[in-house]
Amino acid sequence: MRVLKFGGTSLSNSQRFLDVSKIIKKKFQYEEIAVVLSAPAKITNYLEKINKNIILKYDSNMLFQKIETILYNLIIGIKKYHQEFPDIEMIEYINQKIKKIKHNIKNINFTQNNIEKFFAKIISQGEIFSIKIMQKIFHSQKYPVFILNPVKYIIANNNYLNAHVKISESKIKIQNLDIPKKHIIFMPGFIAGNKKQELVTLGRNGSDYSAAILSVCLNANACEIWTDVDGIYTADPRIVPQAKLLHTISYQNAIELSHFGAKVLHPKTILPLSQYNIKCIIKNTYFPEHSGTIIKKNVETNTQDIQGITYINNVIIIIIQVNESNYLNPITRKIFSIFLNRKVRILSTTNSLLENKVFFYIIEKNIQKIKTILQQALKQELDDCILNIININQKLKMLAIISTNIHNNIHTKRKIFDSLKKTDLNIISVNNHFSKNAIVVLTDNNNIIENINIIHNNTIHSINTIEIFIIGVGGIGTALITQIKNQQKKLLSKNIQFKICGITNSKHMVINFHGINLKYWKQELQQYNQKFCIQKLIEYATNIHCSNPVIVDCTASQDITKNYCNILKNKIHIVTPNKKANTNSWQEYENIRNISIKSNKKFLYETNVSAGLPIIQTLKNLFYSGDELIQFKGILSGSLSFIFGKLEEGLSISEATIMAKKLGFTEPNPKDDLSGMDVARKLLIIAREAGYQLELKDINIIPILPNTLLQLTNEADFIKKLPELDSYFFDKIKKSQENKKVLRLIGTIKQNGSCQVKLTEVDKMDPLYNIKDGENALIIYSKYYQPMPLILRGYGAGNNVTAAGIFSDLLQILS
Repeated sequence: MRVLKFGGTSLSNSQRFLDVSKIIKKKFQYEEIAVVLSAPAKITNYLEKINKNIILKYDSNMLFQKIETILYNLIIGIKKYHQEFPDIEMIEYINQKIKKIKHNIKNINFTQNNIEKFFAKIISQGEIFSIKIMQKIFHSQKYPVFILNPVKYIIANNNYLNAHVKISESKIKIQNLDIPKKHIIFMPGFIAGNKKQELVTLGRNGSDYSAAILSVCLNANACEIWTDVDGIYTADPRIVPQAKLLHTISYQNAIELSHFGAKVLHPKTILPLSQYNIKCIIKNTYFPEHSGTIIKKNVETNTQDIQGITYINNVIIIIIQVNESNYLNPITRKIFSIFLNRKVRILSTTNSLLENKVFFYIIEKNIQKIKTILQQALKQELDDCILNIININQKLKMLAIISTNIHNNIHTKRKIFDSLKKTDLNIISVNNHFSKNAIVVLTDNNNIIENINIIHNNTIHSINTIEIFIIGVGGIGTALITQIKNQQKKLLSKNIQFKICGITNSKHMVINFHGINLKYWKQELQQYNQKFCIQKLIEYATNIHCSNPVIVDCTASQDITKNYCNILKNKIHIVTPNKKANTNSWQEYENIRNISIKSNKKFLYETNVSAGLPIIQTLKNLFYSGDELIQFKGILSGSLSFIFGKLEEGLSISEATIMAKKLGFTEPNPKDDLSGMDVARKLLIIAREAGYQLELKDINIIPILPNTLLQLTNEADFIKKLPELDSYFFDKIKKSQENKKVLRLIGTIKQNGSCQVKLTEVDKMDPLYNIKDGENALIIYSKYYQPMPLILRGYGAGNNVTAAGIFSDLLQILS
């Protein structure tokens, strides 16, 4: 025997009802089954509102119309796919039921006992509707069906709205029931009956509880809970994208997760199953082929495995000082009873015997209500000075990390506490006494979700994940995406995941928190209708609770750099080849770095100078170690290195420039290269890294272009006019060759901080003589490197080498 329970989301429309019927039929081929159904989605919510309206004497006609609409749509939809379904009969049944409820509402007499009894009848109608619809589906297909009435056979106490089932009595009743063989048993969930056979309801998660009780009563070998998720995860996957599905979990750990806030089965559902050793399987109605999660007694897991992380909001801690030690236990019991009677959820209590204090951890949104309850119930003790209410603090969150026998596992505890150090949680207390399977952290942080991601990624999800949002998919951005796609397997082998969650161009952006499919990213970007907005991108990167969110700016846009401070303030790293931010005013330059330090987020720009060459970090390491710059000179433009190399081979300046642009060597507008401005920006960045407080205007650029070209702002106009310089550069190249020299655009920094960019003739003795074809070379004389300088040489232009430099910076985020 197997019991199947289907929740409201599994019965949300006609297609879902039919899908559920297919699952039931398939199971029925192999074994006897019983089916417990919840109300269709939204129905119970509307019924609850009708109950509230009865008390407030509000009209509920609109709510009844909404219920009728849902049910009518279900009937019509089922009839569309299944012609034998008795739609007219079902619509008449629904009309009569609702008519009767409305009639009873008009005639209800308000006494405490009968109003709760009446409320129970109203709120349970959704489950009754579900059973009636499913019964008719199976009858019309000639399946044998047995309807089990829980009011007669599931025996509970007299609490009409939150009854507790008497399992032993119910089991006797059901086992004495003559259920025909080879019939599908159907029973509405959430409903039971008291000894007078009056309808009572089972409160929160009542249908799950019904399924557990029925499993016990029928001696089932399994209880399947069908819902809209694949099973139980190590954390809520809506807030922790890396959450792992647990294929098995013990009864006790499932109870712990539920107790501390996880949206899994309620402990009252798990307890009867655990007592009778009936395994529980969580399955996904939308993907019935998925294996799900099995909850059972003996689970073979690594003792060091952490089963889950969860949290609860609105935790109140109440600290009470008991002035006489012999009153400590009686006071604790009394307060415990007070809260239970008033349906206040108690998470835990702890006593401090040394200080005669008792700590209560409860869930309640209304702190004033708690104060009033305690002051009224403990008035005598307060008047007699037996106790003092020291503190009631509401704005707390409770975070629980669950693992089997956690307190006896030193390795697991060390891993947990090491991960807590990496968060910015303001930890009020860490409690080891709530449970042998849980470490509980109390905090007042609002960014609890971000910190759960950090803990999860450091304890459960061993892969170091970087969530990447790429702005700009020109040559560099596209090359970066290709490199990440090609290296994904190798990165995963090193426990590193580069997950691209956002890609934008100047018009559109595509966002996928689970990672964009890099095989089809171009199609997705074309088809996605969302307009590019840097503020929206920042919001997305902030709100999805990433482990290591990073915005990669692959543009040359000044407007994007204006948002860098805001990006860093929102706890997002920045990686960029865009030089604009580092060449703005000194004040803006310093501001970005101060915010980066304050927010503990990295601003990485290795590709600002010489593409993929390791220049910036090398300089930082030198100067951090106490080195000082004496002199610098270098070829800092891979595009000009390429262009002047081609001039030596006989190409014109216009031909060489167009070739360099096509190869992706130049800036978006080649004028930035030929004007010397790009080199000037790079020289300024190096000078600032060396400690010189300079502005871009302090860089002396000796122009190589006439004013007529320098004044052009349009790229097309500049390219069109460039051939006018062909003969001028032919003459310069010819003259330098006659002198057995070559032309190179060189940037220099003197010890006094003066900087210059100049087209210079160099001979064979100069280390820069052979630098061409896109190469860069940097010659650094410093306190440590003299008389022999430090020379860095390599390709300094091109989409692939720049993308590789960005890739390297992304890896630095994990260091």
